[in-house]
Amino acid sequence: MPFPQPPGRRKTLMLVFFLLFLAPILARAAVYAVGNDPRSWRDANWSSTGMLPAAASFAPARVVIFTGTAGAWKGVFSVHSWIVLKRADEKRWTRYDVVGWGEPVRLNNWPADGLWYGNKPVMLADITGTEAETLIPRIEKTVKAYDYAQTGDYRIWPGPNSNSFTAAILRTVPELGVALPPNAIGRDFRHGFYAGWTDSGTGLEINLNGYAGIKVGWIEGIELNVLGLVAGLDLRYPGLKLPGYGRIGIASPVTTALAR
Repeated sequence: MPFPQPPGRRKTLMLVFFLLFLAPILARAAVYAVGNDPRSWRDANWSSTGMLPAAASFAPARVVIFTGTAGAWKGVFSVHSWIVLKRADEKRWTRYDVVGWGEPVRLNNWPADGLWYGNKPVMLADITGTEAETLIPRIEKTVKAYDYAQTGDYRIWPGPNSNSFTAAILRTVPELGVALPPNAIGRDFRHGFYAGWTDSGTGLEINLNGYAGIKVGWIEGIELNVLGLVAGLDLRYPGLKLPGYGRIGIASPVTTALAR
């Protein structure tokens, strides 16, 4: 028979839980409440940011992974992610997203480097040349084989959603050495119980359907997932990971070459 926890220990655990998981979300919610961010997709700017050149003027193959703060109240919790690519000498970019209405997987619905709900996106990875050329067939194969591509498959929480889609792609190209930020809700979605390598292949993960889990790895750092909210530590580029905020600390550089 397990011994009951002393009241002092329970209070300490509750305080730690509040500070790590609830307080950051409440702070983000307060900022959103008093801010003037678009409340509807109709009010948001979706235009190109100019972060990418015209595809016709950029000859090499290229693969770029973007994230942008999610729209309306979802931005309190999460970012949205997508992938952009082009083969060598192609005259247009190809952008893949997953969304929550109609058929989830979308092709070129927005400018490749467009604002997301009026928010400037962040590049996580930018691979060019022969390295990108070798990745593109594997990425497109994963897009075509994505398990949750039918109408009705999308679930905002805990997934499968836009970040689950991008995470599925990253798992097929672990040599990128890239992990989605901790506030990419849905990136940890896995069907059922999972115990094995992290997405980057540099650590170990235990995961229960995206609702709860723990990761320890070089790329992912140390992460604790509670109901899709992630707190932890970044080891490579020292920083603190908090729900809603992602990471706070030394800025991590854009991945520009294969990590391994």
